[in-house]
Amino acid sequence: MNDSPEYLKKRAFFDSLLTIYGRKPVLEALEDSSLPVHKLHLADSNRKDQLIARIEQLAAERNIEIAHWDRKGLSRISKNAKQDQGVALDLALPRYGTAEAFLEEQRGTHFELLALDGITNPQNLGMIIRSACAGGIDGIILPRKGCAQIDPLVIKASVGTLFKTRILRCDRLAPVLETFAGIGARVCALSSHANDTLRTIDDAKPNVFVLGNETHGVGAAVEEACTHRLRIPMQNGVESLNVAITAALISFRHQY
Repeated sequence: MNDSPEYLKKRAFFDSLLTIYGRKPVLEALEDSSLPVHKLHLADSNRKDQLIARIEQLAAERNIEIAHWDRKGLSRISKNAKQDQGVALDLALPRYGTAEAFLEEQRGTHFELLALDGITNPQNLGMIIRSACAGGIDGIILPRKGCAQIDPLVIKASVGTLFKTRILRCDRLAPVLETFAGIGARVCALSSHANDTLRTIDDAKPNVFVLGNETHGVGAAVEEACTHRLRIPMQNGVESLNVAITAALISFRHQY
């Protein structure tokens, strides 16, 4: 049985929602009128300080729906009761969705993506997002588990570029990479032992560059899903680079 167009449209909308939390990140998002906001969530227990008053004022000025919750209800929305500070905000970002939807939309076109496997440091994730945005990468595949998730530290490290970058969510990375490989994309793991380098690959195929955990690199299942291995030539006995630096080199490989 096929899903109705109405259901598919509704699901695509909810896939586009990014929920952020914390009083300062929410306030800064509300102050940016270019960001489309779906709903503001507040805990009933919030003390009415200046930040909360300003958040409520901006929501009223922008005609944004406000939902009030007990602490348990809000924590289900923020998914981080310890750090949400009683505030969460749903952003309806047109460039936020799923890897599967991107694949359907871009089938038959050329694209370049970063895929993240076990990137656990929020600052690294934020810097990767910033480099990808500045370098023109078409999107970042971010699994829902095993990686750092979008939080105030990531937003701060991305210096606002998170909201301009196409984030593609998935449950597990390896099956998604296999699907991309199945439509002819080159899925590349970074390896110091590879023969090919960033300079030697061409753009005849779409490219997905896989970045692994800061300590352990790419996991076994994800590595098996990769179709190619690439290395970044290094001198003076240096064996590896910080993952955010690697992302920057990939993102800007056509720029200079």
